[in-house]
Amino acid sequence: MTTSTMTSRTLLSTLTDLRTALSLDAVVTGLNGVAYVAAGSVLDDVLGIPATVLRVVGVFLIGYALSVWAVRTPRTISRPLAYSVVAANAIWVAGSLVVAISGWHSPTTIGTVWVVTQAAVVAAFAELQITALRRR
Repeated sequence: MTTSTMTSRTLLSTLTDLRTALSLDAVVTGLNGVAYVAAGSVLDDVLGIPATVLRVVGVFLIGYALSVWAVRTPRTISRPLAYSVVAANAIWVAGSLVVAISGWHSPTTIGTVWVVTQAAVVAAFAELQITALRRR
């Protein structure tokens, strides 16, 4: 029996591969968008954000995820397009923090925690992507 172990250095190297970082961003963002569209009316009670807002954001996220996937698809990834993904992620993080701090749409405590948590995840994607771009 062969056992394969991934060291933290190997994991970091894998995650900071640009294609992997963009893929992870696209998949997680797309799943988040699908959840907002499919379960907006359930999530609005939990998050305190209106279902209509969640659905609109969900549609946006699905479109954004498809765009990020398109950036990572060519054999050679366009550096300017990859940097645009990093910039868009930074804008999303800033916007999310504004929403959380301002209490826009009066989210519940869980909703505020969710907004900040997803901002942290998006910031991590941006960091992985920028690290990968610097390594190239």
